[in-house]
Amino acid sequence: MNIALIDYGAGNVQSVKYALNRLGYEPILTKNHDEICSADKVIFPGVGSAKAAMEQLQQSGLDKLIPTLKQPVLGICVGMQLMCKYSHEGDVKCLGIIDTEVKRFEVDLKIPHMGWNTVSNFNSVLFNNIELQEQVYFVHSYYVPLNENTVAVTQYGIEFSAAVQKDNFYAVQFHTEKSGEVGSQILKQFLEL
Repeated sequence: MNIALIDYGAGNVQSVKYALNRLGYEPILTKNHDEICSADKVIFPGVGSAKAAMEQLQQSGLDKLIPTLKQPVLGICVGMQLMCKYSHEGDVKCLGIIDTEVKRFEVDLKIPHMGWNTVSNFNSVLFNNIELQEQVYFVHSYYVPLNENTVAVTQYGIEFSAAVQKDNFYAVQFHTEKSGEVGSQILKQFLEL
């Protein structure tokens, strides 16, 4: 299987690559449009600020390419947030795949939301065979509100989208590559779509 791991300077690219290696896959780390378009699966990771990430995507033209992809695409963490239409982090226009805005947590809890948390209300093949009380690993200060594309929910002071899905675009707010066996299972199920 040909897996393109989008390389646009995101901090978690190598850890996602190692997680895929552990599953027996060798992804291509690339920003080349032809390689991305011809891949069977595309993974769009992300760590850091939405504004800086969007600037990187714009410089390479990936901001125009990603929304046009037809194969299964998985966004991880900031990759999920960038799939939305707008982020309050840096007041930046994003890719517009998911019709919602990314908001900053305004809760009486420590920000960033960091650590293990449960996910509920699964409504996606990504969560097949995942137990309801399983935990995954989060690190983020901004969140995607519940919306018509929400397929899993987490709570941290408020309920928000742990995962979204629209057509061939799948995304998770948590770090699959840091979420142990559960994260590996979710990656595996994405790759087997």
